Amino acid sequence: MRTAASLADHPLYRWVEYAALRRELRHATAERIGAFLERHPGEPVAELLRDAWVAELVRRRDWSAFRAFYVAPADAAPSDTLACASLVARQATGTLDAAWWADLESAWRVGRSMPDLCDGPFATAAAAGRLTPELRWARLDLAAEAGNPGVMRAAAAGLADADRALAEDYAAFVAEPHDRAAGWPRSERSRRIAAQGLALQARKDPDAAEARLARLAAALGMSEPEQAPALYQIALWTVASYHPGAAERLARVPAAAYDERLYEWRVREALARGDDRAALAAIAAMPQAQRDDSRWRYFQARLLERLGRAAEAREAYAWAATASTFHGFLAADRIDAPYALCPWEPEAPVALVHEVENDPGLQRALALYRMDRTAWATREWRGAMARFDDARRFVAIELAQRDADWYDRAVFSLGEHPDALRLYSLRFPLHHERTLREQARRNGLDPALVAADIRAESAWMPRARSGADALGLMQLLPSTAEATARRIGLPWRGRQSLFDPDTNLTLGTAHLRYELDKQGLPYMAIAAYNAGPGPVARWNAQRPGFDPDFWIETMTYRETRDYVARVLAFSVIYDWRLEGRAVSVTERMRSTMAPTARTRPFACPAVQAR
Repeated sequence: MRTAASLADHPLYRWVEYAALRRELRHATAERIGAFLERHPGEPVAELLRDAWVAELVRRRDWSAFRAFYVAPADAAPSDTLACASLVARQATGTLDAAWWADLESAWRVGRSMPDLCDGPFATAAAAGRLTPELRWARLDLAAEAGNPGVMRAAAAGLADADRALAEDYAAFVAEPHDRAAGWPRSERSRRIAAQGLALQARKDPDAAEARLARLAAALGMSEPEQAPALYQIALWTVASYHPGAAERLARVPAAAYDERLYEWRVREALARGDDRAALAAIAAMPQAQRDDSRWRYFQARLLERLGRAAEAREAYAWAATASTFHGFLAADRIDAPYALCPWEPEAPVALVHEVENDPGLQRALALYRMDRTAWATREWRGAMARFDDARRFVAIELAQRDADWYDRAVFSLGEHPDALRLYSLRFPLHHERTLREQARRNGLDPALVAADIRAESAWMPRARSGADALGLMQLLPSTAEATARRIGLPWRGRQSLFDPDTNLTLGTAHLRYELDKQGLPYMAIAAYNAGPGPVARWNAQRPGFDPDFWIETMTYRETRDYVARVLAFSVIYDWRLEGRAVSVTERMRSTMAPTARTRPFACPAVQAR
């Protein structure tokens, strides 16, 4: 039987103490909290308790203790609540110095609503005449930019009557554009707020925003750059649904207002209506860095090829094929080149492995994860990663996978090493292989495709849960899983059963097979698995007969567009891991099972990925 003293020596005892203190926080004393923080200075458990204790002191309105315990973040802005609490605490304890006034002005100069805690300091500033008209207009401008009419009205409260009336009309316009704006002063502020209000309206009704912009531009004397925010949103929300007139609206956006997103949509819009020359011109208009991405180099080559410019197309394909990406693999298929799959397996010195294995913080992280205390484990993990260089990070990730089945650490913790993306064994783990192969075979699926789906959906985390309540390895909604279980004759044991890897794999592969039977082609089945069958049916109706690569690129959902490309690219990696070869992605998009006729050799190009 362990004694209290021996328990206190256990590496995780600090977390037991934390849990007890956290549970009793409303009745805790500053002495007990302070003693714990002193015993564990700088440790994740101490910082977590400090955060909770500071929040409790705010609730108690114990401002003297708050000042004693609160530590402002050194490398980031505090939360709005803590920024306001710090102002209140210093005011309550008699510290209204220059720093206090500077911090108050920083809290004021935001376009969002601040917590009620800031009401007192703001009232003090107003009574002292420190919320000048310049500061009130500054906050109103920021709130207009952020689309917050309520904050605009609050900022206007202390202005002179005429200015306040105008400011409130500005706020009303941002909330719902109106025709009174044509009578506003022809000032830079009026023109800017008109553009901002119309940009917000364009998200819901680009036609109405465009019509009103034409009237206000003349009434207020808006230049083309001043109209740009509205023109951008009008074009974006038109092209995002491929509505008629999208090309004309894209052309009206000033070049200086284009960003990466709008450049991409200009290409997709031309692809969607089959205008190869316009699509090629849109790629050529991109900034060089964006144009050199394997996605756009590939489509440049495809368009050149379709236009009969074979030599130029081959050069662009060769460029794209140096990337270990979906589009890089597609490019390699077009010119019969090896896939740029260049694994890197660094061998860490024994002494370094021993050092990392014995790191107390990492040991606590892995132990906590094995106990299903993921939030605490992640705190300890981050603390360890902050101390580790790249070599130690790689060892830690391997230990997390090997000793704790903690597979998503490679997704979040690889660091900035230039070759980190080549750590395929770490980035693409394999687990539950027997069940995976069995269920893939039972459902007539390629095991590499199933593994790729798991990696994209959950990074092999069996207890993963999405914001949409999708659960487990293959991220199944409980309603979908229940329907699938009923269809295949499997007893449904409730949502918690989806955290069991075998159950999740059984139902997930059956559902993927179901989507494949409905859609007929793997890339459409993958899209339906992510977005549902409704959007896939709509995209097919809108763009019937499109080549698979063009169909994928013109999907209107960014998440699904990226998801399909990611799963297909990951399937190459898992084909290599499972079978030691890579099936052509071009064939994989069309074939249910991995064919044996066309496989790709691997090569290490001079440039691994662009």
